[in-house]
Amino acid sequence: MLAIRLQRTGRKNNASFRAVVTDSKNAAKSRKFLEVVGSYEPKKGVTQFATDRIKYWLSHGAKLSDTMHNFLVKEKVIEGKARNVLSKKAPTKKRKEAKNS
Repeated sequence: MLAIRLQRTGRKNNASFRAVVTDSKNAAKSRKFLEVVGSYEPKKGVTQFATDRIKYWLSHGAKLSDTMHNFLVKEKVIEGKARNVLSKKAPTKKRKEAKNS
């Protein structure tokens, strides 16, 4: 199955990501992918996606990762609700309110 997901690039403490179309069985760090369809730079807050190529791959059966789905919903490329991308293993715990001493 094809997947559209983010692949980390950049140096230590200076991350940037590229959106790639890859087989879902490939590891995220492997450099095997079919096409680069965009990029994301979190420090600058810049996202650039080739929306026509993403729609092409979606029409050919590619699935989006949860984070890519949220980016495309935010950019209004696709319709839908944002997905929860927090860890499914350990849900976030509510903080206890500080007691007044």
